[in-house]
Amino acid sequence: MKSKRIAVVMGGTSAEREVSLRTGAAVLDALLTSGYDAVGIDSAKNLPEQLRQCGAEIVFVAVHGRHGEDGAMQGLLEMMEIPYTGSGVLASALAIDKAVTKQMVANVVDIADSFLVDENSDIAALCAGCSGYPQVVKPVREGSTLGITIVADAGELEAAIAKARTYDSRVLVEDYVAGREVTVAVISGKALPVIEVIPAQGFYDYAAKYTAGTTQYLVPAPLSDGTYLALQRAAERCYIKLGCRGAARVDFIVSSDDNGEFCFLEVNTIPGMTKTSLLPKAAACDGIKFASLVELLVKDASIDR
Repeated sequence: MKSKRIAVVMGGTSAEREVSLRTGAAVLDALLTSGYDAVGIDSAKNLPEQLRQCGAEIVFVAVHGRHGEDGAMQGLLEMMEIPYTGSGVLASALAIDKAVTKQMVANVVDIADSFLVDENSDIAALCAGCSGYPQVVKPVREGSTLGITIVADAGELEAAIAKARTYDSRVLVEDYVAGREVTVAVISGKALPVIEVIPAQGFYDYAAKYTAGTTQYLVPAPLSDGTYLALQRAAERCYIKLGCRGAARVDFIVSSDDNGEFCFLEVNTIPGMTKTSLLPKAAACDGIKFASLVELLVKDASIDR
């Protein structure tokens, strides 16, 4: 494996470009330190030609968001017959679409009630008909909590939808579920330790995710054994339901009184690999060092996924 040229593809053109560059840099450093023949590539421009010129034999996909996490890059690599890390075309396309993902997993885990806003929606009528607040407004196909707003009343809803539509033409409006935010990483179908995420203030937004010291991470999460195991099994079922491969991360909200109830949030098929990212924290709790985690994902690379 170390004799193969590995291209760590990062960057891209999505709103998550900066995070992707940090993920890619961390992965590339780990591979080089471990003695792999690895190069970094920014996918923002002429990716096929860059892959051909560098002689890529394996691609570590480190591009978050559009054109990296949505099946587009996976389709390109399938056409070029270059093995790659992570989920395949279909699973990637399903998981990045929050509305479709909720439909897919609704029979294996509890989901919040929601409605979809698209190009043909009468937004004023939808806002007038919405009852029960707070509501969470989010772009359907975006990550890192970009474009998300928690609205307290009807007066804020239309502006929140407009904000989310600057990221995606389709917007999901769902009931706010109060509780503790947790995440479960899954690798090759097996759940890693559960992490509880406690931001210093507000909710776990972009700043809380990527600014060191602004969020507390409890791993393993201090939950009852029953809730803890149920979360791991639910994450594995969601992973299988979508057809994921390699590493993925499933996010939930758990009832504050830890009564065994929890609600599904989303699936991330290219989890971050930065110093503050959740997948490396979960792996470390399971005794897997960062370099070993990267190597594990590389060894899982394939095509026809």
